[in-house]
Amino acid sequence: MKEELNKMKAKEHIKTVRVSNKSGIHARTAARIVETVSKSNSQLFIKKNDKEVEASNILSILTLDCPKGTELQLRAVGEDSKELLNRITKILQKGIK
Repeated sequence: MKEELNKMKAKEHIKTVRVSNKSGIHARTAARIVETVSKSNSQLFIKKNDKEVEASNILSILTLDCPKGTELQLRAVGEDSKELLNRITKILQKGIK
């Protein structure tokens, strides 16, 4: 049991990012985040100040109210957590096209 817990911790990555796309996190951005998470083998949690949400639901993400310049902590847990953080960071910094 302890070995499994250590493996999970090894697959957890945390990154602090600043939302730099001009529209912040709006419905289309939140939808892209949910879509990206659903295609991964990891869970994503987004934290703003003291509020953390699981990024598997568009409405949960939108409740964080994140305009441009907002600092967020991203926490990914799972097999491809590091790659997931990199993909989500690109969405938050460059927006969607």
